[in-house]
Amino acid sequence: MPSLITLADILAARDRIAPAAVRTPLVPLSRERLRAADFATLADTSPEIYLKDESAQPIKSFKLRGAYNKIAQLSPEELKRGVITYSSGNHAQGVAYSARALGAKAVIVMPFNSPQIKIDATRALGAEVVFVGPASSERKLKAEELAAAHGYTIIPPYDDPAIIAGQATCGLEIIEDLPQIDLVLAPVSGGGLLSGVATAVKSLSPHTKVYGVEPELAGDTAESFRIGSIVTWPAELTSRTLADGLRTQSVGERNFAHIQAFVDGIVTVTEAEIRAAMRAIVAATRLVPEPSGAVAAAALLFHAAELPAFSTAAAVVSGGNVDPALLAQILTEA
Repeated sequence: MPSLITLADILAARDRIAPAAVRTPLVPLSRERLRAADFATLADTSPEIYLKDESAQPIKSFKLRGAYNKIAQLSPEELKRGVITYSSGNHAQGVAYSARALGAKAVIVMPFNSPQIKIDATRALGAEVVFVGPASSERKLKAEELAAAHGYTIIPPYDDPAIIAGQATCGLEIIEDLPQIDLVLAPVSGGGLLSGVATAVKSLSPHTKVYGVEPELAGDTAESFRIGSIVTWPAELTSRTLADGLRTQSVGERNFAHIQAFVDGIVTVTEAEIRAAMRAIVAATRLVPEPSGAVAAAALLFHAAELPAFSTAAAVVSGGNVDPALLAQILTEA
């Protein structure tokens, strides 16, 4: 069993990332806004629902928290040699942004089917991009190969204590801003965000329930949670989902240990529900989530019966790096 991070680790991460990451807002979903977005039934139950807007980060994703926390702890020699990671897009930008801020070269291994908006943003931050196939395992192997050849330090996307502690600062902020909250939902793929958020929430507010949310088409973590051991889905299955940030083939080992210790449940959502949640978020708040960023809200909007009763809930909108053409398509479909 991997050792779990502590509240002290999370508080140290908060101080460490302060030069780069912002404290993101909790945006309320009022009853009037829910009705306007065609969710009158949910509005009539009168819950308080908030969206934790991680698209407000400089790279429009929570991934900056963990990446900066990890890279800021490297030695001057490690920074001089450079860093490398493997990512479909948002962690890529987090590493590129952090490396540039801390004076290190960044190399990013990305799948060729990453959204162009994420590829362009990563390059704009000064990173070198290397492409491989769609499998998350391919990305990891290529990064390890290049690290061995050039001396780069690998910045894992999720299975690392410093990454988990950085992402946990998101949960820390939720509890500090809403101490009365009784339900928090976060997307899950590799598990960095969910494991961190759950650890922070349960450390400060043990009564608060924490749920992960995953696309049905990439539901490996939900299956792992259900049976109590990590399972791996093939890339041809996980790559089916529109939520490109949630296509990882298996949850990380350290992440799963935290999830088993602190998460109360995991629900899955359909592709149609993800698209509808994107429309609802835009209509109700004017936030613009990417598909991965809408899954937690989709669980609240469509799967309330699978969640514990709540009076106050927050769903993490994990990112807003959405392709404009895809967004236009989703917003105009019936």
